[in-house]
Amino acid sequence: MAPSTQFELPQPPTDAVSSLVFSPDSSHRLLVSSWDKHVYLYQLTEGEGDNANLLNKYEHRAPVLDVCFGDASNNEAYTAGMDRQVKKIDLTSGEQTVLSKHSEPVRCVVYSSAHNLLVSASWDNTLHVHKLSDPGSDPLVIPLPGKPHALSSSPTKLVVAMTARLVHIYDLPTLAAATSPPAPWQTRESSLKFLTRAVACMPNDAGYATSSIEGRVAVEWFEDTLESQARKYAFKCHRQAAPEEEGGGDIVYPVNALAFHPVYGTFASGGGDGTVALWDAEAKRRMRQYQKFPEAVASLGFSGDGKYLAIGVCPGFETGMEDYTGQGRTRVFVRELGETEAKGKGTK
Repeated sequence: MAPSTQFELPQPPTDAVSSLVFSPDSSHRLLVSSWDKHVYLYQLTEGEGDNANLLNKYEHRAPVLDVCFGDASNNEAYTAGMDRQVKKIDLTSGEQTVLSKHSEPVRCVVYSSAHNLLVSASWDNTLHVHKLSDPGSDPLVIPLPGKPHALSSSPTKLVVAMTARLVHIYDLPTLAAATSPPAPWQTRESSLKFLTRAVACMPNDAGYATSSIEGRVAVEWFEDTLESQARKYAFKCHRQAAPEEEGGGDIVYPVNALAFHPVYGTFASGGGDGTVALWDAEAKRRMRQYQKFPEAVASLGFSGDGKYLAIGVCPGFETGMEDYTGQGRTRVFVRELGETEAKGKGTK
């Protein structure tokens, strides 16, 4: 079994990482979006002394809150910005095209290759569903009952996590065929009592995980049967023991990031405590916890083949927002996983 290695990307963003994502068709291309108003494209290199090169960066008018790859054959990416715009980037030429405009900042973007859809979620309490096969058409606007904070898709489902513990699940084939706003496939109340920070769908289309600002993660399944719903569970994580002289108890950190391994179905969590943990969702156990990073973990992403885990690290808001800066303290690490490092106990 090959040993695990970890390296740091050169020329990282100059402010906080908002999102990072590997290309679905290449485990060596990585996009990173940042509050410094740029999106960064890196190329990982294999061989002695694994490393990476910065291929390009794409300037925006305002902080970029999310990024995703689009159609691999067209070398495209999509961004969500504080400038309220959803943009398409030609990664070769750098040309940017505005696909739609929200009335408030755009928090998330998700691309579904199977349905050729781009979905954006904005703090204006709407989803915009862009049918990319008809580029001249206006997006389908779906009103939401709360402000969206996290968005994730599986092969057939789209999960939207909002304020007030609201969770809407949409059926992607229904969205692709819709000409007017469809009702959610399911509406749920989050199993977590506090604000949702992240959501990630299982690659096998069976369910999803959510995390909160209060150091907890919940795992749920889509199937709406008593048996399936009885399987859902939540657990505490990303907490540290407080010194006894300060009264003891736990110091609780937000769980900022979740990502499922595309092959084994285990998942990683990253928190404000600066740690990353690997979890076996089926066995309900922690598989490993990595060494503490120098700042909070803001974002996580596995490569499409499950070989790499990218980790975005930057100061969090745990100690307040006065004089906040990510300058010189924002870093992106890539861990090359050992052959069975992310393999769960029950995984064949």
